[in-house]
Amino acid sequence: MEFRGIIVVCFLLSGCSQLAPVGQTGCIGLLICSENPSVVRPTMTSLQELPYPKQKAVVAVYNFKDLTGQRKSSTKMALFSTAVTQGAESYLIGALREAGKGNWFTVVERTNLDNLTKERQLIKNTRATYSGEGANILKPLLYAGLLLEGGIVSYDSNIKTGGNGARYLGIGATNEYRQDEITVSLRTILVQTGEVLLNVTVSKSILSARTSNDLFRFIEEGTELLEIETGYTENEAIGYATKSAIEKAVHQMVIDGLKMELWDFDYSTLDLGEAYEPSN
Repeated sequence: MEFRGIIVVCFLLSGCSQLAPVGQTGCIGLLICSENPSVVRPTMTSLQELPYPKQKAVVAVYNFKDLTGQRKSSTKMALFSTAVTQGAESYLIGALREAGKGNWFTVVERTNLDNLTKERQLIKNTRATYSGEGANILKPLLYAGLLLEGGIVSYDSNIKTGGNGARYLGIGATNEYRQDEITVSLRTILVQTGEVLLNVTVSKSILSARTSNDLFRFIEEGTELLEIETGYTENEAIGYATKSAIEKAVHQMVIDGLKMELWDFDYSTLDLGEAYEPSN
């Protein structure tokens, strides 16, 4: 009983600061924790720091499909949720608009072209009804010189797994990790001829880690069992990894195009350096 009393007293004296969410540090109370700094993806930084071209390229993105067919992994039941996003074209459009701080590409709407066409037709009909033949004419839609195709082509689970642990006199600690991998492919197609100008394939690792500690001991002369276990798991977000892989693919597409002199660029000022290697 004396041993249990010591545990209870220590728990009460520790206060609510010990009840903060797992993984949080710098907490004053139960729910008062300092906010973690926002994560800036290195791939986004590299994309924004690309040298500016002379003129933007007009590109179209119809879709960027999940071609893996993978479902979320579970050891207990079958899941119908997909392992990766089904709306990756939004990530691709965002990456294109961020290239060179918005100075590389003009992205035209093609993902929901039917909705755009209906809205333009509605405007035309309304203007014709109320303004007659003198109604303002809509500007023509931009057409793209380049078509970007591709998708998420691979999602591999448990590429690497491992961990370590130790136990002594009923006190133990374990660490485990797992590595998955996502692969995206991006093609640049010349609309006039259908020629594939560039093809880029990029892979990104997805890491997960788990830490746990436990105590297993008999007290009160071996008549009562004390068992304590704690731990937490951190998983890299799949959405984050997908964004990072797509941003890297766009960055590599621009660099490969510069090496092949496909873009409207002042090549006399170009200095790519050793950091930019063409993709395989």
